[in-house]
Amino acid sequence: MTDMPQTPETRTERRERERREAYYSASQWTLIWWRFRRHRAAMAASAILGLMIILGLFAEFFAPYGPTERNRDYLYGAPQMPMFCDQNGCSLRAFVHGTRTERDPVTLRSRTVPDPQTRRYVQFFVEGQPAKLLGVIPTRTRLFGLDEGRIHLWGTDELGRDVFSRTLYATRTSLSIGVLGVIISFVLALAIGGIAGYAGGLTDSAIQRVTEVVRVIPVIPLYMGLAAAMPREWSGLQVYFAMTVILGAVGWPTLARRVRSQLLSIRGEDYVTAARLAGARPSRIIGTHMLPSFTSFIIVDLVISFPYMILSETALSFVGLGLRPPAVSWGVMLQQAQSIRVIEQAPWLFIPALFVVVAVLAFTVIGDGLRDAADPYSEAR
Repeated sequence: MTDMPQTPETRTERRERERREAYYSASQWTLIWWRFRRHRAAMAASAILGLMIILGLFAEFFAPYGPTERNRDYLYGAPQMPMFCDQNGCSLRAFVHGTRTERDPVTLRSRTVPDPQTRRYVQFFVEGQPAKLLGVIPTRTRLFGLDEGRIHLWGTDELGRDVFSRTLYATRTSLSIGVLGVIISFVLALAIGGIAGYAGGLTDSAIQRVTEVVRVIPVIPLYMGLAAAMPREWSGLQVYFAMTVILGAVGWPTLARRVRSQLLSIRGEDYVTAARLAGARPSRIIGTHMLPSFTSFIIVDLVISFPYMILSETALSFVGLGLRPPAVSWGVMLQQAQSIRVIEQAPWLFIPALFVVVAVLAFTVIGDGLRDAADPYSEAR
C-alpha cells in the first residue's frame, strides 16, 4: 500500500506552525510580554508614561528655564502659544507676540498684555542658564527659546516663574518619590511577608498583629506629626528623602499580606520540601524557589502601588505637610491654586493637576494590562 502524497505546506500554515512552536517554547516573561503588547490601552499608557519620564529626567534640556528663574516683567502672565499667522500676516517661522505694560481700567494696576504689533521668533537649541543634565553633565543648551525675550508656553505664576519649566522639574520629583517609595515598601513587604508566610505559627501571628497596627494608624495625623518633627533648617533634599522613607515605611502592609498568602499556599509543595530536605537556608528557599513562582503577580501589585504613592505625595505637599519650597513637585505647584480667585485669574496654574491625573491613569491602565498578561488563562494571547 503506497503512502498518500503530502500536499505542500502553504505560507499561512507555515506561519501558524512557527507561531505555535514559538508559543510553546517561550519563557514565562516572553509570554507575558506578548500578551501585554496586545493590550492597546496599556501600550498607549506606557508610551505616555515613558514620555513623562523622559521629560522629567532631561528637564534641564526640555525646559527653557530653571525652576526658580523669574521674569519680573511678566507676573501671572498668560500662556504664549507659538503661531504661524496673525492679523499682520503669516510666517514660515513660529513666533509669539511680544508684551507691553498697560494699566487695568478696573483695578488701576499695571499689567502685562500681549502686543500684537511685535513678533518674537522661536528658535531651537538656544543658550540658557548653566545647569547639570541628570545632575552630572554641565550644559547650557535648551531645546527652544526666543530670538529676543522669553517664552512662557503655559504662562507664569505670581513670582514670574515659568509654569512649563517648573512642571517638568516637578514631574521628575513626584515620579521619583513614587518610585523610591514603592521600592522601599516593596523590599519591606517581601521581607516581612516572606518570613510570615514561610515560618507560620507564632511568628506569622506576631507579624500579622504588627501589620494590623500599621494599617490602622490614621495617616493624616501621622503625616502631620512627622511633618512637624522635620527640622525647618533641613534642605529640600533632606525633606525629599524623608518623604520617600515615610511613604515607603507605611505602604508595605497590603503587599506583605499578599506575599504571605501566596507563600502559605505553596510552602507545602514538593519542590519546597525537597529544598528544605537538601539543607537549603530559609532565605534561599524563599528567594530562589518560592517568590519566583508568583513574581508576575508581585510585579502587577507593584505597578498598581505607584498611583497611591504619587497621590500621597501630591496631597501632602498640597496641604503643606510634604515637600517645601524651593523644592518643586506637583503638590507644591498646586498650593498656588488653592483659592478660587487665583484659579479665576490664572487658570493655567492648575495644569500640574492634569499631569497627576494622566500619571495615575497611566499606571492604573498599565497595571490592568499586566494583570491580564500575567493571567495564564487570559484570552489576550
